[in-house]
Amino acid sequence: MNKADSERLDAILTNGGWCQTTSEGQADLMVVVACSVRQSAIDRIYGKAHQWQRRRKVGQLKTVLTGCVLAPDKKKMQALFDVLIDISEINNLPRLLGLNVANHEITDYLCLPARHTSFFQAYVPIANGCNNFCSYCAVPYTRGREKSRSAISIIKECRNLVKQGYKEITLLGQNVNSYQSGSYDFPKLLKAVDKIVGDYRLTFMTSHPKDLSDDLIKVMANGDHITPYLHLALQSGDRDILKKMNRHYTPEHFSGLIAKAKRAIPNLTVSTDVIVGFPSETKKQFNVTASLMRRLKFDMAYIVKFSPRPLTAAAKMKDNVPLEEKRRREKNLTAILKKTALANNKKYLNQTVRVLVEGFSKDKCLGKTATLKTVIFTGDKKLIGKFFEVKIKKVDSWGLFG
Repeated sequence: MNKADSERLDAILTNGGWCQTTSEGQADLMVVVACSVRQSAIDRIYGKAHQWQRRRKVGQLKTVLTGCVLAPDKKKMQALFDVLIDISEINNLPRLLGLNVANHEITDYLCLPARHTSFFQAYVPIANGCNNFCSYCAVPYTRGREKSRSAISIIKECRNLVKQGYKEITLLGQNVNSYQSGSYDFPKLLKAVDKIVGDYRLTFMTSHPKDLSDDLIKVMANGDHITPYLHLALQSGDRDILKKMNRHYTPEHFSGLIAKAKRAIPNLTVSTDVIVGFPSETKKQFNVTASLMRRLKFDMAYIVKFSPRPLTAAAKMKDNVPLEEKRRREKNLTAILKKTALANNKKYLNQTVRVLVEGFSKDKCLGKTATLKTVIFTGDKKLIGKFFEVKIKKVDSWGLFG
């Protein structure tokens, strides 16, 4: 989501006469799009902002802070930035910077045009905010309640992107499954975008297990462009910890969703998120999560150690799992993931797969399959942004080689 926000900010500033530089030392303006999911990201912003103060104080630099910022952090950073602005109000940034430029006619943040950094991959926001209030998560306090963008606007943007030759479109929202605009829920929206004629892939993130419907699985299974890939956050495999996380589903329900989706979409790959060391998580409860990870055989998992975020319910709980134990649990789950990912990747050996080439380095192309598997193969820089057939000759836990 921050990537999409940055591309819209880029369009606003370019329209205001600014141009990008790759060098901090040359910049007249620094715009930070913050993420408050983890404290480490906020700490990096503090460090950077202090480095910029000398130039800022002598009028050589202006600084802007936007994105996901908690109220306590806003208060602390107020003296370090010239402008603090809600991401939903970025259309007003030129005026706040003192530029004599008329605002773009579009005022809805979700509908603002983007200046895409890629000529073949595009992120399309469909909603902003979250109503779930998971006990560890800062999003409802930084982005506010859920707001869905109009389906007509989304479909129009996607149609234009396909006409321009974009090969991959990703629909974005903190919880895409909750999307609702008029008669459109998320399955209906996804189906409508999928009907756009062209040679492209369609994917989305992120899904909440409590809202993943049979209709969505059916649309994915019958789609012409929808990738057979699903990111579904588990967070914990223990029923009591899930309750404390305010997640509103059980491990059994989660497992059933994965089984149902894989029956409908046999080549489906699944990734997940897991938090280790949540307050009061015992070794026994952790072992339940580890056991579930072995059973569900994820292709990828983003495993993080719990860290309290201000204002959240979990911040009031006693953070009583020692850091060393959190590290041990993280390492344990990573080892499980390494095995299941390798087993899943072995299915691709000697198969020919269609790859969207994303990058090139030292005579090697890097790209992704429709199942979002990373593929590395010998190729040419000219292949970037194109689909290419690759025969897989070797695999490891994190990628395919052909």
